[in-house]
Amino acid sequence: MDIDRPMRLAEWASRWQGHVPDLVLHDPDGPRETLVRAGQLVAPPNAIQPVADELRRWVDHVEPTGRIRLRAELRDRPVEIAADIAGRYPVGPNHVHIGGPIVLGTPAWQGGPHFDVPTPPPPMVEEWDPPVTVAVLDTGLYPHPWFAGRRWFDEWGHHPEVLDLDLAGNDDRQAGHATFVVGVLVRNAPGVTLRHHRVLSSMGLTDDATVAAALRALRSRTDIVLLTSGCHTADNQCPPVLAHEFSQWADAVVVTAAGNGGSSRPYWPAALPDVIAVTATDHTGTIAAFSNRGPWVNATAPGVDVVSSHVGLITGTPGTTPGMEARQYSVARWSGTSFAAAKIAADLARLLHVGHTPTDALDRHSLGQPTL
Repeated sequence: MDIDRPMRLAEWASRWQGHVPDLVLHDPDGPRETLVRAGQLVAPPNAIQPVADELRRWVDHVEPTGRIRLRAELRDRPVEIAADIAGRYPVGPNHVHIGGPIVLGTPAWQGGPHFDVPTPPPPMVEEWDPPVTVAVLDTGLYPHPWFAGRRWFDEWGHHPEVLDLDLAGNDDRQAGHATFVVGVLVRNAPGVTLRHHRVLSSMGLTDDATVAAALRALRSRTDIVLLTSGCHTADNQCPPVLAHEFSQWADAVVVTAAGNGGSSRPYWPAALPDVIAVTATDHTGTIAAFSNRGPWVNATAPGVDVVSSHVGLITGTPGTTPGMEARQYSVARWSGTSFAAAKIAADLARLLHVGHTPTDALDRHSLGQPTL
C-alpha cells in the first residue's frame, strides 16, 4: 500500500474482515456509509420480541443477548430490513463501533503510540470519600504500576485483553488503549474510583449490542460514564438500543470521544444531546485535523501527543491467552479524541469530589470552545 494515500473505511473493513468476518460495509464511500454486523438486528429489551414477531419469516433465531439473527440469505441486508419497520419499532442493525485512536483517512502506520518520551512522575495516590466512580468502557485493562495497587483495581477486576490477536508478533492497533486512558484519568483525578468494562477488542472494534449490555451492567453506583468508541449510521440517527440505554442514565454524566474521522457527520452516541462529546485539540488549542467536529460537539480538551501509561508485548513474544502474554509496562505518547474525553471526565470527577452536583459540575466546568 502507498503510505501517502489516505485509507478509506472500506480498506479498513477489508483488513478487519480477516479476523472479524461478520462485518458488512453499507453504502461504501456514500453518504449513508456505515459498518454493521452481518445479519443482526438489535432493539431495546422491551422491543425484542415484538420485532422478532413482526419479522418472523425473516428471523432465524433470537439470542439470549437480545441480538435478532436474520436468515442467511439476508446476511448483507440488516440496514434495509431494520429500516422497513423502524417507524413502528425502535430497532436497528447492530452497528460496529470503532475505537477512538483508529484515525480514519490516514495511512495504516499512523496513529499508534510512540515511546520516545521521558517518563513522567507517577500519579499521586489518593482515596476520595465519598468515592467518585467513573465507568470506563474500553479495551482490556492491565495492572500498570501507575494504578495496579489501588483498591478499585482489585475490587472491580481488570478484564485483560489479547494484545496480539493476529499472532503477528507485535501489538494490535488498539492494544493497551484502556491502560492509556486510565492513566490519563488517574493523573488528572488521582482519587477517582474506576469501574472498568471491556467492550473493545485490541483491533479497536465493538458494536451496539456489546455497548448496550455493558451500560446495563454498570448502571448502578456510577457518577460518570466514559466511552471511547462510536459509529455512524445510515439514517444519521442514534441506534435505538443506545438511545434507550442512555436515557436510563439521568443521574450520571456521560462523556464520549467525538471520534477521529475528521468529519462533521453525527457520530453516535457522542451526538446525543445529553452526552458530552469531546474533540481533541493540539497545544495551540486548535482542533486536531483528525478530530470530528460539528454542532453536536460540545467540549474540547488536549488530545495530541498525550503522555500516559501503556502496556505492550515484549517484541517477538505473541500470546493468545488474556493476561498470559509476555508484556512490558511503560509510558507512551498517543493522539486521539479518547484521551481528550478522559481529561474532561477527570476534570468533572474532581468537581464532583468537592461537592458539586453533576449539573453544577457541568455548569462550572469550562468545556472549551473549538478553534478551527
